Amino acid sequence: EYNFCHVLCFSSLVLSADSAQGWYAQKLLNDLMENYSSALRPVEDTDKALNVTLQITLSQIKDMDERNQVLIAYLWIRQTWHDAYLKWDKEEYDGLEVIRIPSSLVWRPDIVLYNKADDDFSGPVDTNVVLRYNGEITWDAPAITKSSCVVDVAYFPFDSQQCNLTFGSWTYNGNQVDITMAMDSGDLSDFVENVEWECHGMPATKSVIMYGCCSDPYPDITYTVLLQRRSSFYIFNLLLPCFLISFLAPLGFYLPADSGEKVSLGVTVLLALTVFQLMVAESMPPSESVPLIGKYYIATMTMITASTALTIFIMNIHFCGAEAKPVPHWAKVLIIDYMSKIFFVYEVGENCASGQSQDDHHGHKHNQLHPHQAKHQHQTQKHQPKSNVKGPLGPGDQKDTGHARSHVQSEHNGVPSYLSHSNGCLKDPSKSYCPDEDKQDVALNFNHCMFCGRRGDHGIGLVSGADSELVRNVEYIASCFREQRANCAKGAEWKKVAKVMDRIFMWIFFVMVFLMSILIMGRAPSP
Repeated sequence: EYNFCHVLCFSSLVLSADSAQGWYAQKLLNDLMENYSSALRPVEDTDKALNVTLQITLSQIKDMDERNQVLIAYLWIRQTWHDAYLKWDKEEYDGLEVIRIPSSLVWRPDIVLYNKADDDFSGPVDTNVVLRYNGEITWDAPAITKSSCVVDVAYFPFDSQQCNLTFGSWTYNGNQVDITMAMDSGDLSDFVENVEWECHGMPATKSVIMYGCCSDPYPDITYTVLLQRRSSFYIFNLLLPCFLISFLAPLGFYLPADSGEKVSLGVTVLLALTVFQLMVAESMPPSESVPLIGKYYIATMTMITASTALTIFIMNIHFCGAEAKPVPHWAKVLIIDYMSKIFFVYEVGENCASGQSQDDHHGHKHNQLHPHQAKHQHQTQKHQPKSNVKGPLGPGDQKDTGHARSHVQSEHNGVPSYLSHSNGCLKDPSKSYCPDEDKQDVALNFNHCMFCGRRGDHGIGLVSGADSELVRNVEYIASCFREQRANCAKGAEWKKVAKVMDRIFMWIFFVMVFLMSILIMGRAPSP
């Protein structure tokens, strides 16, 4: 019961003390505001300057608008000054040292952000001020500021920016209100990290400017916000896709010309890079400074345009037909013989170009007489008209036969080796030239077999006028096939030249893409 009484007595004393202190605070406020005016500068001597201490705390970077060159930041602004008319003796007010009153009741310095870029010209929030017994007033006010910032995007997305926040009095000169810095830099102890920007500091400098309109000095304090862009987002969303797409341009040279998609691939890659270029251009300010990523896009698009133009040129070479001129000798030596081995281009058009090997192969096959070919030759000889068949020649007929043979040989010098005559007919008449395997020789060998069928029973016959006309027809057919093979070989050579050039430019453009990426991205400044 005794302890309970002590507790009640202590509680009543505390309540009475609080009530007494509240009463003294009300009395103090009434006494201070009795003859006080918030419109005049609170100094006893008007010739003296009022010192205002400014401290800026950067809480958050809300946005950096590069296109409009505006920095949006959340700041805590602390201003401290002494009011000569707001002092009291704390002993007269029950030891009361500090009171908090609305800021609208006291005089406040008109310190504003000089480089403000907001349509709303309102100042900080009207929060309470902290008033001490010695006249010191501290005003802490939050503010969301929009300040103009000169954005340099030359090294985007590896750029760093320096945005200034300049504070000063709007109407008072330096002889009336002098601004001093509470710290050498802005306070970053409560800074909230931004997902796009890193803040590396906020140094402060004081400067005194003499304007042309007035002879009085105007001091101001400039806080420089040092920002470094976090480039990971742009690397994975803008640079890496461009780098991968640019490697598709050299692969267009590796695509076969007969596919018909070489030019389409180059145009598609060019359009894809154009889309990325437009995305970058929309976010950048329209200035003469081209961003680093923009230079990379332009260089890549130029390279792809050149590769597409070269692809069209090489496709014209690839599709050279029979009307084209033969491949020059220097091109055969340099490109077909030398460069093809360096770039590992083999067996292009060999089935058309290697006519000699195929002729040897056919000659080897023709040396063997198949049973159905011998039967066809026997039936042809059996059904020949009697007027065209000659019997065995006697000694007196050898002269005429030799004359006819020499006449035929003189008129048909261009007949192939397998149509040459021996002893009044074709050489080696026991061999047949009617193979079914080679389609190009069917017509020629058929006429050759027909010519062989005009021999006598003993394999020796005379060449009449009709036979001479037949030999000329056979020679014409043979020349047509020779010309066809020559055209095929010529086209194969041009195709090989085109493929070797494709392979050369493919490796050249691969090296260009790699070096271009290193040179351009190597210009990015180190953080």
